[in-house]
Amino acid sequence: MMTISKLATATALASLLMVGGAFAQTAAPAAKEAAPKAETKAPKEAKPRTAESLECSKEADAKGLHGKERKKFRSECKKAGGAAAAPAAK
Repeated sequence: MMTISKLATATALASLLMVGGAFAQTAAPAAKEAAPKAETKAPKEAKPRTAESLECSKEADAKGLHGKERKKFRSECKKAGGAAAAPAAK
């Protein structure tokens, strides 16, 4: 009787360990079809920056603006045609 209970306990423990490993496994990734490099998309060409955009960037750099403040300043500056926009509030 003791032997059967030990065997049952060992079997249950082994089953739990195996089931845990089965759940941890992931499916193999699907094989991607090898696309020839000639068919890959070319990177988009960057739009040339206007003189107003460059001037506004230089002004934002001079004021030490970063993040949202810089974006807002440049937007207002470009709308004004590259002229210095109103100072950004901090």
